[in-house]
Amino acid sequence: MVAKMLPCSWISACVLVLLLSLHPRVHAFYLPGTFMHTYSPGEVISAKVNSLTSIETELPFSYYSLPYCKPLDGVKKSAENLGEILMGDQIDNSPYRFQVNVNESVFLCTTDPLTKEQAELLKRRARDLYQVNMVLDNLPVMRFTEQNGVIIQWTGFPVGYNPIGSNEDYIINHLKFRVLVHQYQAQGDVVVTSEDGVAMVESDRKSGFQIVGFEVVPCSVRRDPESMSKLKMYDKVDSVNCPLELEKSQAIRENERITFTYEVEYVKSNIKWPSRWDAYLKMDGAKVHWFSIMNSMMVVFFLAGIVFVIFLRTVRRDLTRYEEMDKEAQAQMNEELSGWKLVVGDVFREPSFPKLLCVMVADGIQITGMAVVTIVFAALGFLSPASRGMLLTGMIILYLFLGIIAGYVGVRVWRTIKGTSEGWKSVAWLTACFFPGIVFIILTVLNSILWGKKSTGALPISLFFTLLALWFCISVPLTLIGGLLGTRAASIDYPVRTNQIPREIPERKFPSWLLVLGAGTLPFGTLFIELFFILSSIWLGRFYYVFGFLFIVLFLLVIVCGEVSLVLTYMHLCVEDWKWWWKAFFASGSVAFYVFLYSINYLVFDLRSLSGPVSATLYLGYSLIMALAIMLSTGAIGFLLSFYFVHYLFSSVKID
Repeated sequence: MVAKMLPCSWISACVLVLLLSLHPRVHAFYLPGTFMHTYSPGEVISAKVNSLTSIETELPFSYYSLPYCKPLDGVKKSAENLGEILMGDQIDNSPYRFQVNVNESVFLCTTDPLTKEQAELLKRRARDLYQVNMVLDNLPVMRFTEQNGVIIQWTGFPVGYNPIGSNEDYIINHLKFRVLVHQYQAQGDVVVTSEDGVAMVESDRKSGFQIVGFEVVPCSVRRDPESMSKLKMYDKVDSVNCPLELEKSQAIRENERITFTYEVEYVKSNIKWPSRWDAYLKMDGAKVHWFSIMNSMMVVFFLAGIVFVIFLRTVRRDLTRYEEMDKEAQAQMNEELSGWKLVVGDVFREPSFPKLLCVMVADGIQITGMAVVTIVFAALGFLSPASRGMLLTGMIILYLFLGIIAGYVGVRVWRTIKGTSEGWKSVAWLTACFFPGIVFIILTVLNSILWGKKSTGALPISLFFTLLALWFCISVPLTLIGGLLGTRAASIDYPVRTNQIPREIPERKFPSWLLVLGAGTLPFGTLFIELFFILSSIWLGRFYYVFGFLFIVLFLLVIVCGEVSLVLTYMHLCVEDWKWWWKAFFASGSVAFYVFLYSINYLVFDLRSLSGPVSATLYLGYSLIMALAIMLSTGAIGFLLSFYFVHYLFSSVKID
């Protein structure tokens, strides 16, 4: 398996590939992803094991925290990228050995008598629905169950089970693997597609077998430990017909010795290697995604109609009539102004907490840029699930390098509000520290909980220092450079002068913030269906790979956020409320409030199996980070579009 490439290397890699492919001596190339491997008959492959996971606790634990058989040459960790570590993955080698195209039933090991602690731990993991996650040739193991006549697909297999009406817990100690292989015949130079959807030219590839599927039927088998202990690892044993009666199953008890065995059956398949991930990425409910998009488009067109009325029928009509008047008529009209024209001397008055506003807008643009670029690359196939952790790694790297844009935007907005560059360094520093600082505090609290539970999801201290070094050496300098560029950019001058004495805002029957909070329901309506699939992917262990749908939803969300903030800003100006700055930000940013409420709803009604305050705290902590990021992103979009709308609107007014 080749080394994984960071997202910042993609552009240079593409250029390099283009140049190499033009060279007459080059016959093959390959882009980031998993390289196709053709195995010879009898060739030995070893499966790997990832962390034990559960949808009940969301606390991952090491595979070897349970008394499982260990490889003869000892446990060795596989190289992990930044994303894998952050997701709690811990990939180790395993004793499960596969000989290509050789059906066999073999013995692994018989454990020592279980101690009381080991027996209790096995029972607890079984009752908490922990799954063993095994990988062969980079394919996760898959199993199928039938519920109410419907076949359900799962990745991984349970540690054990507790039958209804039984007081005993049973361990899964026998695995019947079914490996799907595609027989490949070498035919000179051929064009194939990698798991990332990238075309490759393969030359001089040997004939053999390609692994295109990995399935398992887990079962519990009680064997005689005395006779089994005489066998050596990989000795032949009799095959088993699963499932078995409870009397023939292996119960989890103190002082019990457990024998682990497995079977392998190879089945030829017509599935081609580039299509082997289709079974994992197949997501039901395509109609639901299209319904979500159509629903979002209806909201877009509805708001677009309102914006059209504001621009062409109201604003444009007033401005045209105003420009056609002579000076005396304009002066007389100035005395009779009403609506938004009355706040012409206050509309660009400095808002409260201007520095915080600049920082939040800047961080929002940084998050938006990261999201857009990540989704585009994922939709193009560069972030395949075959490259575990690459999506999260790419997001972090992109966020760090987009600090230069955040610094530029933050300082540019600061200069516009203040009319001077004085204090830009503090704005740039706060921009670099605000969102990462909040995330760091939340993650530290959650990490301390994971440390207390000895979970593999806990970040090691070394990773904390690595993230701090990346932030301090990349993000902070780039943010300061962006801020410096912002001080040298052309200033944005206000089209009207601001009065020295602020105008009194008329009292309203209902507080304006109530309208701002309600405005968030429209952007939420465009994304809540897609949000369900994303939450299911994160918390129920399902694959999410419909990034094409997600990109369309993101595009519509940006439009809705801009339209909502623009309409709300115009409504506030029409009632002579010139304090529009923060309201424009939160008009679209308030969608985060509904996202967080929906996350709580998902916890209560869809994650009913999630047990314990620790699991709920972890879920709410990560949901809070997600809601904060959405608030900053959508708020920044709404604010900037509102600012340019107000600037355009009052630049057309000729009032002395």
